[in-house]
Amino acid sequence: MTRAQRWTLVATVLASATVFLDATVVNVALPRIGRDLPHSIVGVLEGQTYVYAGYLLSLSSLLILAGALTDTYGRRRMFMLGLAAFGASSALCGLAPSLEVLVVLRVVQGIAGAFLVPGSLALISAGFSGPLRGRAYGIWSGAAAGTTLLGPAVGGVLVDTISWRAAFLINIPIALIALYATWRHVPESRSDEPPAGFSFGTIYGQQRDWHDPVAFVILAAGFLGTAVAPFYMARAPHPLIPLSLFKSRAFTTINISTLLIYGGLLASGYNQALFVQGTLGYTAAAAGLMFIPSGVLLTLLSPRFGTLAGRYGARPFLIVGPLLMTVACILYARVPATSAPWQLRPDVPSSLIPPASYLIDFLPAGLIFGLGLAIMVAPLTAALMASVPVAHAGLASSINNAVSRIGPQLAGAVVFVAVTAVFYTSLAARVPGLDPNSPELRAEVPPLNRPTASAPANVAAHVREASADAFHAAMLIAAGLFVAGAAANAIGVSKKQQ
Repeated sequence: MTRAQRWTLVATVLASATVFLDATVVNVALPRIGRDLPHSIVGVLEGQTYVYAGYLLSLSSLLILAGALTDTYGRRRMFMLGLAAFGASSALCGLAPSLEVLVVLRVVQGIAGAFLVPGSLALISAGFSGPLRGRAYGIWSGAAAGTTLLGPAVGGVLVDTISWRAAFLINIPIALIALYATWRHVPESRSDEPPAGFSFGTIYGQQRDWHDPVAFVILAAGFLGTAVAPFYMARAPHPLIPLSLFKSRAFTTINISTLLIYGGLLASGYNQALFVQGTLGYTAAAAGLMFIPSGVLLTLLSPRFGTLAGRYGARPFLIVGPLLMTVACILYARVPATSAPWQLRPDVPSSLIPPASYLIDFLPAGLIFGLGLAIMVAPLTAALMASVPVAHAGLASSINNAVSRIGPQLAGAVVFVAVTAVFYTSLAARVPGLDPNSPELRAEVPPLNRPTASAPANVAAHVREASADAFHAAMLIAAGLFVAGAAANAIGVSKKQQ
């Protein structure tokens, strides 16, 4: 491996790590963000949802376009621009004065991140060949898995010991190192070939009980854009997404199941992070550590199940994996509102030992979930790559990557509606005479979060039970998405599909 190749790996691993890290670290910071930042336009849960989903939505929407621009205008150049923009937007996120400003900055951060993931893979593809390329992809993938594993734990420690702002500011030195490595050591390359309104509208409308016409305008724009896109792609001489790829039944099926399964992943992970901190009282560090067991299973077992899928075909693993994740979500839906919190503090060694409630209420489901995820992930990638000609492997991967990020946004909108509706209905059932549609109530008592100090005492006394009901609804929706994904794979993936 040459000096330029080593530095290319350093730059691409660091850049991609920051993108993946920001999708997991911020999860455990959301409860503190909701409590610390003032807000006037959005509600607490609404703002938390935008902070998480806005980043992924802008990232996923531009992945394919960013890949095309990277190939056309220079991989090194666009990669460096993405790094600079990601570092700058991370700094601004860390200094955000309000929840609304943070939402806008997270969208900008996602736009910058969209140039780093395809840019990383493009630089590796251009800089490596033969067996070295496979090894480079393996190192890159391992770093991505490690980031996903450690992200929540690192984020939790930062939030508890420093501030939620540190979860964003930590990106700055990483981006600077990657930028320096790219500038000094990575050669330029380019190709000689020519070159999300649904979720926002739904969340915005539900928060305001569908009394604001802006929500309907946004939804209409989303529907129109979605309806027009396939006709444009069919007529364009060089479409970003050639519709001919979807003539492959397996390719279409894998992308449908990806949309469903990754939507379930958001519904389960995002709402769990909010519930354990905002409702049960877990510290951010504890909320991060509770995801470690499932992450360990994913990291250790994924290569083994990838090998088995190559031997026996991907279909059985694409059915069994999501069904095990369904079982885990059903177990999560049984967690009681009285579950005792794990109040881990890095400066108190005795708090490192989790309470019995975690071992009973969360650990078994987490292990089952991690096993199901490990069974599914590598076979899903193998089936995707086998469903298209080798010449289209890169494009197919980009499309599936984008779908895996669009699914959570659509699912997040549906789950937001369900969580909000169940929470306020449950609260109204417990407090006689309470108006669940009152704007004052929704501002003072957000779902899955602590009520504000101004909330009436008789209402605040029942928030924990209502949030538990809302969390259970989110877990059941996630379970339904996993079942639908397993069913799609059972129907559309051939028994011989590798």
